Amino acid sequence: MTNRCSAEARGPAPRPERTVVTFTPTDEQRELQRLVRRFCEEKSPITEVRRLMESDSGFDTGVWDQMGKELGLQSLHIPEAYGGMGFTVVELGLVLEELGRALLCVPFLSSVVLAANAILAAGDEEQRRSLLPGIAAGEVRGALAFAESTDTWAPEAVATEAVADSDRYRLSGAKTMVVDGHTAHTLVVSARVPAGTGREGVSLFIVDCDDAPGMTRDAMPTLDQTRKLATVTFDRTPARLLGSEGSGWPALERTLQLAAVALASEQVGGAARCLDMSVEYAKVRQQFGRPIGSFQAIKHRCADMLLDVESARSASYYAMSAAAENVELPLAAALARAHCSEVFSRAASACVQIHGGIGFTWEHDAHLYLKRARGSEALLGGIGHHQDLVAAGIGL
Repeated sequence: MTNRCSAEARGPAPRPERTVVTFTPTDEQRELQRLVRRFCEEKSPITEVRRLMESDSGFDTGVWDQMGKELGLQSLHIPEAYGGMGFTVVELGLVLEELGRALLCVPFLSSVVLAANAILAAGDEEQRRSLLPGIAAGEVRGALAFAESTDTWAPEAVATEAVADSDRYRLSGAKTMVVDGHTAHTLVVSARVPAGTGREGVSLFIVDCDDAPGMTRDAMPTLDQTRKLATVTFDRTPARLLGSEGSGWPALERTLQLAAVALASEQVGGAARCLDMSVEYAKVRQQFGRPIGSFQAIKHRCADMLLDVESARSASYYAMSAAAENVELPLAAALARAHCSEVFSRAASACVQIHGGIGFTWEHDAHLYLKRARGSEALLGGIGHHQDLVAAGIGL
């Protein structure tokens, strides 16, 4: 009895303390968003999006150059020591939210998020100083080639081989779903040294696309034509080791976690635009002599979209802050990515339905956001993959 009462008095065992990350955008960060939104409205009206999605490259080099020279967006989160502005993932995420809102057709995710972060995570000091300034200036476009024809995301699934050849390596294998891989100047490629050499493990390599014999790059047919993907094959293609042998997987994991945060931010922007389009249409579309926004079904649908978008933005903000402070990044990134993927898809579907018959036509813009939502949902690992990461992160 005494022991039971003592236990009741003590109460339940305390849970381990967790670091709480909070974030509210500053006035300067809001001004950055407004600046990027104005730029997107001027340079990426939907007519321009439609033109570029039909082109082979998928982007306008003039707009890309302006982003670098006038706004410095490519250099935003790259440290000053490597030619960047030295801001954090937070500012990068706020910019991506605006790019996603406008469906801006530029290789920003591939070069600034994927390639640059892979070099930062894996490269040594000399490699960072030689590779990153070009990306920061927008003069060099990079891409990350890591996915292969398998649904398994694990080190043992990397089948591309790297064979040492004098002072360099030669790659053989194939990569798929390489974002902007057909137009990149530099590829960061994951590969493994064959077993029995004593240097087994996943490593990252640099391939200079302008001088890469044995490499073939083919654009892939995609549902989302606003984001170009490619298949890249290597046949004894010369490459340089990035960092040290066998240390590529941790760097790749961190790169993909940061990319998940970035893509979640972009999805929030797309979902927010779907909400705005739906509300604007509900105000002006007349049915039975009154705006359809006055009907309860439409009101509820728009209210649900608003709740979805704000919850996704909260998840995105938390993930950005976790990345900037390096606190709970794997869990926060996976949570934001899974939730924002679902929200964007729901918002895009609701946008089509609220617009009625016109929303299902090629002429209306709603289908572009629905296709972007579905394409982004499968990019860098689907919803199920990130939900599994969340479950593992919380011990389920």
